[in-house]
Order: sequence, then C-alpha cells, then structure tokens
Amino acid sequence: MLYEYLKERYDDGEPIFTEDINIEGMNRANFCQQLKTLTDNGKLVRYEKGIYYIPKRTRFRSSAGPSPETVARYKYISRGGRIDGYYSGGTFANLIGISLQVPMKKEIVSNNIAAIVREVTIGKQVFIVRRTNVPITDKNVKALQLLELLKNLDSYIDNGYDEARAIIEKYIRANHITRNEIDQYIRHYPDSTFRYYYEMRLDHVLA
Repeated sequence: MLYEYLKERYDDGEPIFTEDINIEGMNRANFCQQLKTLTDNGKLVRYEKGIYYIPKRTRFRSSAGPSPETVARYKYISRGGRIDGYYSGGTFANLIGISLQVPMKKEIVSNNIAAIVREVTIGKQVFIVRRTNVPITDKNVKALQLLELLKNLDSYIDNGYDEARAIIEKYIRANHITRNEIDQYIRHYPDSTFRYYYEMRLDHVLA
C-alpha cells in the first residue's frame, strides 16, 4: 500500500519527507514496518533521517537520488505547493544578476528552522539557513525577498548602483510588488533596509 501511494505522488529521485505522509487506515507501526521493508528491498532509499526517495536508474549507476540543493529547496523553501522560504543574501543577489560572485554556501531564509541562523549540511553541501522575522507565504515571499536583499545591498553590488537599481526595478515589476506590501513589512527590517529603499528611489517604481 505504501509503495503504490508513493509512486502515485512522487517522481523517481524526488525527496519524500515522511512527515508529509498520511495514509488513512495506516497506523504508525505499520507505516514504519512498510518503510523498513521497502528500504531493505531497494524500492526506497534513505537520504537522511525522515527523508527518502524512490531510486531511478541511470546509464552510469543503478540509482540516483536528489541533489543536496533539491533536498534543501524542498526542506526549507517549497514543497507540495506550499511556500516556506526563499534564497537570500549573496545567493539571491547572484541569481538576479546584482552580484557576479557565486557563494560557496547558499543562503536561505525559512519558516522551517528554529534557530536564528544555522549552518546545515545536506549531503556534502553546506547551507546557511536563517529564521524569518515575518511568516513567509506565497502572497508575501517576493516582497520579503526584496526587503532581505536591501538589508545588506552594499555587500553584493558589483557593477554600481544604477545597474543594481535597474535589476531591482525589473524584479519589482515582474513580481507585481506593491507599495502596500512594502509598507506592511519594511518595519520588521533594520534601518539599512529603509536607507537603501529610499536612496534607490524604489518607492517610485511600486504600484
């Protein structure tokens, strides 16, 4: 029963979080026993505690699992249609083109961490995960990502403020970020966020 349930809902190699599985009529003991049986016979592979995947065959090896980045994204940013976080800091600055530097440790802000900041090792990759100061939802994630970027903007700019402003303007327009959203959340951020927001005249771009 468990294997059929998983095959219907997950692609091969996709992270499966046991906390997300709720099968009507299956108690915890039965679930754990079936999980162990599937793992023992190779139909499931344990990635780390609470995370499994259905192995997929490749040309070069018999099974391939999710990358550390995929597991981090599912664990801290989004899975099952729910948004819980976003890339931040130098990682986000590089993704949108403000910074040319590719950070060794990807930075994430998430609902799904208790510590204020923590280095998390997944596979052989290290991520810096910070606790959000505003609960993240699919409605506010883009506005919060922008405000988080502005907090330390000076640290990321490689090609001057004019180019950075043009990139940020494009991001604001593409994601339909409004003045009401910024007004609602900016008070939760430090003075540096206010300063960069007004110095770059971003209020003129918001709808």
